[in-house]
Amino acid sequence: MGARPSRRQMTEARRLALTKLPPELLVQVLSHVPPRALVTRCRPVCRAWRDLVDGPSIWLLQLARDHSAEGRALYALAQRYPANADGNRHDEFPFCALARFCLRAPFGRNLIYNSCGEQGFRGWQVEHGGNGWAVEKNLTLVPGAPSQTCFVTSFEWCFKRQLVDLVEEGVWQELLDSGQIEICIADWWGARENCGCIYRLRVRLLDEYENEVVKFSASPNPVLQWTERSCRKVSHVFTNFGKGIRYVSFEQYGRDTRSWVGHYGALVTHSSVRVRIHLS
Repeated sequence: MGARPSRRQMTEARRLALTKLPPELLVQVLSHVPPRALVTRCRPVCRAWRDLVDGPSIWLLQLARDHSAEGRALYALAQRYPANADGNRHDEFPFCALARFCLRAPFGRNLIYNSCGEQGFRGWQVEHGGNGWAVEKNLTLVPGAPSQTCFVTSFEWCFKRQLVDLVEEGVWQELLDSGQIEICIADWWGARENCGCIYRLRVRLLDEYENEVVKFSASPNPVLQWTERSCRKVSHVFTNFGKGIRYVSFEQYGRDTRSWVGHYGALVTHSSVRVRIHLS
């Protein structure tokens, strides 16, 4: 009896068999491979496989398998994806923007990084007033938060900002310009029971040059001392914002009302930016 082929020989045999498939069948086979494996394991195999992974065909097939209402709407938009849309590809993603969308999966996840301060101030541009910002445990439970921690301000105005690059997060520009995308923002804020606070939120949609196109501002009434200890939610949905949007600038301000030394000001946590398809 002959020697049993090694695992390496069997793998090479399968690889050779796949390379002999007609391109249209190879696209069908590769479209069943998970996105990360397509990029890290299939793309380096050979030039032909690289060209397939870099192009839109495989990714369109992956998108077509989502039969939800949102999935069907997204697929209809993806079919109009222009062939020359990626003339200036980012070094991290040399392949098409549909691939970036499938890899990053921007729909359904929060695009704000470190939303509760679980990683300190990473991802945030911070300006400290008074005793500056701090990170503490939540005084009350915030539903759905990935971490029960919060940022807290002090006795002078404190400011922090995060800039979300929607294209880098996976939303290709033509999809943003389609008129069928909604950008949903939310923020949770509150006060200590023994000290009042003032809180402000401003969220701006910016173009590729970071010029403001449209904004939302919230200036709730200050929380007075000895009134309550709870968290409130501020939310807004941007719709029909026109073409050219690329960034979301998420900006928070806060301070206390008593000018106490320490961190007795506004508590902010569970900030979020989410994108979704508008279903008419």
